[in-house]
Amino acid sequence: MKNALDLVAEAKSKINEVSVTDAPSEIQKADVLIDVREPDEFRAGHIAGAINIPRGMLEFKLSGTPELQDRDKHIVLYCKTSGRGALSTVALQDMGYIKVSSIAGGLDAWIEAGKPTVKPDLPEFG
Repeated sequence: MKNALDLVAEAKSKINEVSVTDAPSEIQKADVLIDVREPDEFRAGHIAGAINIPRGMLEFKLSGTPELQDRDKHIVLYCKTSGRGALSTVALQDMGYIKVSSIAGGLDAWIEAGKPTVKPDLPEFG
């Protein structure tokens, strides 16, 4: 029986993982950058320009959002450490997306490499 780590390892063998070094140029070429972490993780900090679509809603959101339905879109995904990103990349490949990749090591590797993150502006309630 497979466990989560087995599924991630299998997913990583089927996808294009972009190194943190190459990620900025890959992001620049991408049509969309998707952070597949949960909303609270996203609010704590994310890569500039990313949209947040949690892993559990990814297939539904892409299917239901006309701007994201073009299977030729160049999509870069990431999560915290790259497990959810890898699983998400396989899911998009299974849906017919052909230019999809994941950032190796996820946001943790991005931050460790000294790359910047941003936080969304939240309204102040006084």
